[in-house]
Amino acid sequence: MVGTQWKPFGSLNTPQVLAHRGASAVEVENTLLAFHRAKEIGAHAVELDVRLCQSGEMIVHHNPALGDGRQINLLNKGELPSHVCTLEEALDACEGMWVNIEIKNDPSEPDFDPTEMLADKVAAMLRGRGAPDQWLVSSFRRQTIDAMHASWPELPTAWLTMTVDDAQAENVAAELRASGHSALHPFVKTLTRHVIDTMHLHGLSVNTWTIDDP
Repeated sequence: MVGTQWKPFGSLNTPQVLAHRGASAVEVENTLLAFHRAKEIGAHAVELDVRLCQSGEMIVHHNPALGDGRQINLLNKGELPSHVCTLEEALDACEGMWVNIEIKNDPSEPDFDPTEMLADKVAAMLRGRGAPDQWLVSSFRRQTIDAMHASWPELPTAWLTMTVDDAQAENVAAELRASGHSALHPFVKTLTRHVIDTMHLHGLSVNTWTIDDP
């Protein structure tokens, strides 16, 4: 199956303002306050990060550990600070915006799961929340977005990466398209016009990170 032409809420004719971890410049990142504030200031979308805690809830948090060093995958939901929310709570707060959900599954981190349980749980939850074009699921791990696509082929998926060299662009674009993915998410400082054009020729969107001053 080939990737879809991903158009959140039907259109990308205007620039999309995506609040990275919510309105993280003015509120604590990845919190309900940050997501509500993003909506208040007119963001079109929110990017957030998701992990599993020990009791199985999908927790919105960027790092594998809390600020005090405790690992999230070794804590039950009730042991987490009150400002740490679940994915379901975050999506409720983001209603009316499209959401980029980054699945954290890095082999170098303590909560790495090669079985991709989190991808399956995210797909199952999103299926119950409406049309797939409200969401874009991304990960630095290609196997994770492959698992997400297998769980729900209509759900847009994207590969996060630090860099794609010009010489690699054609192969990367062809592989992503053949695997059913919708977008490439490269680091802005390594992105070239050639890579953008190549992805577009293959019907892929390019969403770069992180631009704070357009």
